[in-house]
Amino acid sequence: MIDSGELRKGLTIELEEKLYQVLDYQHIKMGRGSAQIRLKLRDIRSGHTIERTFQASEKFARARLDYRTMQYLYNDGDSYYFMDEETFEQTPINASHLGDVLDYLKEGMSLEVSSYKGKLVGVELPVAVELRVVETGPGFKGDTATAGNKPAKLETGITVQVPLFINNGDIIKVDTRTGEYLERVS
Repeated sequence: MIDSGELRKGLTIELEEKLYQVLDYQHIKMGRGSAQIRLKLRDIRSGHTIERTFQASEKFARARLDYRTMQYLYNDGDSYYFMDEETFEQTPINASHLGDVLDYLKEGMSLEVSSYKGKLVGVELPVAVELRVVETGPGFKGDTATAGNKPAKLETGITVQVPLFINNGDIIKVDTRTGEYLERVS
């Protein structure tokens, strides 16, 4: 158990039999009465965010997550198969557990997978991934990066806004946190 003074951003706690990651922490001292803490929490399994207020004297159960590097192999309908890079054990993960990760998932990609008490709870993407453009409007000579944007469909099926000089077959870097174009790789 940890007390409210030890809470920090990024810490994972167990609350009401659910796992939450602390996104924001505020200590509030009232004029009369006891101090309170306001937490912004993200449910690790479902991904939704909540805000809760607690008394400063309250204690929380710290959740210990295990992390391991796994490589994405392939999908078979609703199951996505990952291989542990140390033991070579293959684990299927249901698409509902992956959420937004599916937009950037590419065969052969290595990812950090977290588990709690032997059950998978999440997959963490790298900050940026390189994806091939499969469909976009034509690029014209003289188009610059600041002239405008156009939609481009990538190999994973997502569509992002790219500069006008990007063509079919180009490999671009995409920010996985915002879904924005970063740069052309080749």
